[in-house]
Amino acid sequence: MPSLLEQTVVGWDIGGAHVKACVLQRGEVVDVAQWACPLWQGMDHLERVLLAAGQRWPALAQMQHAVTMTGEMVDLFAHREEGVQRIAAALAEVLPAPAFFAGDAGWCGSGEVAQHWASVASANWLATAQHAALCLDQGVLLDIGSTTTDIVAFRGGRVLTASRSDAQRLATGELVYHGVVRTPLCALARRVPWRGTPLNVMNEFFATVADVYRLTGELDPAHDLYPPADGGAKDAPATHARLARMIGLDARDGEPADWLAFAQGWRAAQVAELGGQLQRVLAAHRLGSDAVVVSAGCGDFLAADVVAAAAAGGELAAPQAVRAYGLQVARLGAQAVAAQPDVAAWAQVCAPCVAVATLLDGERR
Repeated sequence: MPSLLEQTVVGWDIGGAHVKACVLQRGEVVDVAQWACPLWQGMDHLERVLLAAGQRWPALAQMQHAVTMTGEMVDLFAHREEGVQRIAAALAEVLPAPAFFAGDAGWCGSGEVAQHWASVASANWLATAQHAALCLDQGVLLDIGSTTTDIVAFRGGRVLTASRSDAQRLATGELVYHGVVRTPLCALARRVPWRGTPLNVMNEFFATVADVYRLTGELDPAHDLYPPADGGAKDAPATHARLARMIGLDARDGEPADWLAFAQGWRAAQVAELGGQLQRVLAAHRLGSDAVVVSAGCGDFLAADVVAAAAAGGELAAPQAVRAYGLQVARLGAQAVAAQPDVAAWAQVCAPCVAVATLLDGERR
């Protein structure tokens, strides 16, 4: 009988801004963690994260490892091929025989990454969607993260889209560069209402979407790991000041209630955009009220409103059910949940690392 450690799989999602990891024992999630990792500033940030992971899980060298990534996109690398290979090499130096998720090509070892780099690149969304497709009859994954949103349809145990690259998914609406933390605020809308009057917004990096969701109270501070646009504080007065700059004002030009209403206007713009993209994906695959929406990511607090926005303008009846990936798709260990009540919430936020661990574990059992 294999030991518990030999039946333990660590799933990794190596992003350009965060690294997420999940520990799966005998098919159950027992721990999930996330670290800030500004990879565009250098590979030493990834090395520090791996060191921190080793401190959290001292037996890493005795576990199996499943890896997916999006970090190859950062401008540290000359191109994505270089990024995939350098990230894979860095992991292979620390982790024993990591298996890299290559989508339709299956799994590959570090020595095969050069051959399959295009399939390894930015495939984390596919792992999550494949896992959801194995657990539910039909639906769409709606993973709203810190930086991007993935909208992926599935039915009959398989992912429906033929798109695989980021460029292809940007064309279909399956990848939307909207998140709830790092997105520059000026990317959300051209005009936003201030005291009832729509104003053109300033296309400057004065604020990020995190400023909106700090004011609305929806952004968990545990997911707000990066400095604001001006490097300042994250309290209400500093947030008001950053929002004010977006329309050529100062924080003193409005009351707290004005800035909250202004933030709600930005929120409405993001919900409308994501709802429209969800509507596109649902229509393309003829998914209606029988489908479910699987919500994931640190922005899952928007999921119900995004689904409602899609329903408002769609030709088909929109899905009625929204299921949380962390609670209703991921398989959680009962003892782990008892010891760490927030493990389900972290599985929700870090869905791709849970998915790759689960997929690899299923193949090796």
